[in-house]
Amino acid sequence: MADNDNTLRVAVIGASGYTGGELVRLLLNHPGVELVFLSSQRHAGKSIGSVLTNLRNHPEAAKSRFAGLDELPEVDVAFTCLPTGELPARMGTVSERAKRVLNLAGDFRLIDPEEAAEHYPESAQWPEPFSYYVPEFSSVPENRFVNLPGCMAAATLYALYPLLVDDLVEDEIVVDAKTGSSGGGRTSSEHPAERIGNFRVHKPHGHRHGPEISQALGDFTGRRPRIQFSTYSLDVSRGILISAYAKLRPEVSPFETKRSYGTAYGKSPFVRVRTSPKTPGDFPTLKTVVGSNMAEVAVSVRGEQAVAVSALDNLVKGAAGQAVQALNLIHGFEESLGLPFTAVTP
Repeated sequence: MADNDNTLRVAVIGASGYTGGELVRLLLNHPGVELVFLSSQRHAGKSIGSVLTNLRNHPEAAKSRFAGLDELPEVDVAFTCLPTGELPARMGTVSERAKRVLNLAGDFRLIDPEEAAEHYPESAQWPEPFSYYVPEFSSVPENRFVNLPGCMAAATLYALYPLLVDDLVEDEIVVDAKTGSSGGGRTSSEHPAERIGNFRVHKPHGHRHGPEISQALGDFTGRRPRIQFSTYSLDVSRGILISAYAKLRPEVSPFETKRSYGTAYGKSPFVRVRTSPKTPGDFPTLKTVVGSNMAEVAVSVRGEQAVAVSALDNLVKGAAGQAVQALNLIHGFEESLGLPFTAVTP
């Protein structure tokens, strides 16, 4: 049930991008919310279906139009899906008219001032703190300002959390993160001809999700290992697959390692452990998570080497679905309300 047994009045700020559009799609089918405002400065006045063409056959969306942010009414929750760097200058308007802000962009994820200044310099324009919230690891925040994790950060946290919270591995970890093209946003300048049929390095060093991962692991596990975090571009529209390589501490057995994953995620409805993977098909794959709010994880151990793998849909579990999951928990709904468990295939 919603707070005070009332339906929540919800706005999506930056609703015309990939993440905002996916959030609109999910919220249109959520029985506990009334979607009262969708903003897009670029498309103000246009019908939703003319921009988000996957929604043009939805009877409710077909009647709606994008509006400018200055028209934002008072709402219970504002989801902010603006490009990184744009929200801080608009937080005054949003905070005045929204009782709670759930931000899906990276602006307020980093706590360390130097790291924030390097990766999100505009965030200094807003002085009030945001809570960093990952439903599987965090207590429900009381703060009215909440930042959700980045998609590659979330996938990495799911892969590594059990190994670190149970102190099973040494402090040197290598992570490679492979992501689909929608992770670059709707206005990405990358030409399809460069991506189709290709697999390339995105950022071997310095990705802004790197310090976010270290910060979150420190907060959630008490350990902040040295992580080499490198990213790669896949020739798919959706999906992230993470491979993390770590050295087990002496005397740690494969059984202990696998047990830690079962303990960590046994009660998590949206993180599924692939137990005892032996063949390639037993491991997490994009085809088994894309379109759903599920993350799949698995760990393979040989000798002292552990390889942890996770997969999720960057637009659902890595962004919009994670945000709806957070909304549900914060406002007392069933955690899975309005969220898909099954993938879309082929």
